[in-house]
Amino acid sequence: MRAPIGSFENACPAADRQDLLTAPVAKAVGTGWGGIPAEQIIHVDTDPEIADTAVFVAHHGADLLNHSANCVVLSGKRGGEVTLAACVVLSHSRVDVNGVARKHLGLRKARFASMDTAVGETGMEYGGITPIGLPAAWPLLIDSAVVDEEWVLIGSGSRRGKLIVTGKALAALPGAVVLEGLGVRAEVS
Repeated sequence: MRAPIGSFENACPAADRQDLLTAPVAKAVGTGWGGIPAEQIIHVDTDPEIADTAVFVAHHGADLLNHSANCVVLSGKRGGEVTLAACVVLSHSRVDVNGVARKHLGLRKARFASMDTAVGETGMEYGGITPIGLPAAWPLLIDSAVVDEEWVLIGSGSRRGKLIVTGKALAALPGAVVLEGLGVRAEVS
């Protein structure tokens, strides 16, 4: 199978790679969601040593930076209650944590969750967290630019491998809310 974006040597339906996915991602991929059949979720097997975005795109093609997204976990408090949420933005952008995300979640202050919290609560590896298979009760905020992409490269739940899905499939995930301006284009230095 040929991946719809990038030049990957090893691509196939993610449902055929359950052994390479973390438990929550494997479960979500196996069932599909929002009318998105499992066969439309593609897994590309990649080296975990080059999973970080900058190194990954340097190895697999700079054009992937425009078609890949990062999923980050936020933590915030209001009235002593802790809220965990996930945000998905294109890889060339950063999450507007204390603007769009905080306001939408109704939090006094928001920050990136600690690595231990992100890993412990998602059941995924740090550096491979994906919106697919997140805890059902979590808010999932997705930047509208991600949804506008025909195909998006995202984490697979582990540092080994990536998933390729349509932007519309991400918007159909349980609890997903599409927000304008969640992702702010990062300054190039």
